Amino acid sequence: MDSSLVEGGLNVTLTIRLLMHGKEVGSIIGKKGESVKKMREESGARINISEGNCPERIITLAGPTTSIFKAFSMIIEKLEEDISTSMTNSTATSKPPVTMRLVVPASQCGSLIGKGGCKIKEIRESAGAQVQVAGDMLPNSTERAITVAGTPQSIIECVKQICVVMLESPPKGVTIPYRPKPSGSPVIFAGGQAYAVQGQHGIPQPDLTKLHQLAMQQSPFPIAHSNQGFQAGMDASAQTGSHELTIPNDLIGCIIGRQGAKINEIRQMSGAQIKIANPVEGSTDRTVTITGTHASISLAEYLINARLSSEATGLAAN
Repeated sequence: MDSSLVEGGLNVTLTIRLLMHGKEVGSIIGKKGESVKKMREESGARINISEGNCPERIITLAGPTTSIFKAFSMIIEKLEEDISTSMTNSTATSKPPVTMRLVVPASQCGSLIGKGGCKIKEIRESAGAQVQVAGDMLPNSTERAITVAGTPQSIIECVKQICVVMLESPPKGVTIPYRPKPSGSPVIFAGGQAYAVQGQHGIPQPDLTKLHQLAMQQSPFPIAHSNQGFQAGMDASAQTGSHELTIPNDLIGCIIGRQGAKINEIRQMSGAQIKIANPVEGSTDRTVTITGTHASISLAEYLINARLSSEATGLAAN
């Protein structure tokens, strides 16, 4: 099988997700967004960049294959250019390769690796790039990272071949997309108010305060409220623990949401870890384990209960 996605007139619509460090993304966006604007215009691909203030960001390229590979080539050229620039001021003699990370549903990785690793070996040899499929899934998702390193040309060839395999073996089941975590400015609750800590400053977070207050009214935990300012507030919500909820099977969907969107939202808003156990034969319920600080657990519980009650009254919007 060759990678004639474009040459063979097979100009299908594709989506490629790339995982990048904030610094690399800054370079791709360019001053006042000029660089990414040029890429969008010249390639015709849709280029979407996930929200800022995360150490990692996701760049999504979508469109017909011709546009995608044009945009992809432009991104690689930019990264190659950055490596060359950094080389001029460094003492290093050998030039590091360009490295890209693709984010792919775990259910497609088997086809990419092939029986006994034969497919990935074939891709490595014919493209001339290094390809590594991560063994573990990315946090809170069902996606894995695929790292590709080499010359710009070998990376483009390699990604074309990966795309051919992905088009031939669509993902199975539900994919929970990886969302990079913000480089969490910690949130602390003091005197019933929520503050995000940035450097030396506490920035009031009115939305979180509201949620926190609602959660506290329902809280199964006696949280010591204190007006002693930050420190006491931190102590009160700093002890960690875990809590189990039992949720009927037929309602678990409204908490998970489409492709895991709701549960991810609840995780991000509460800061708690939430694990949903697999269905148990003969049981009509699922166990949900929430782990984190007391404040984050009660906030997660509050958000889950809010979802359940809105579902029960038929008001849950997807």
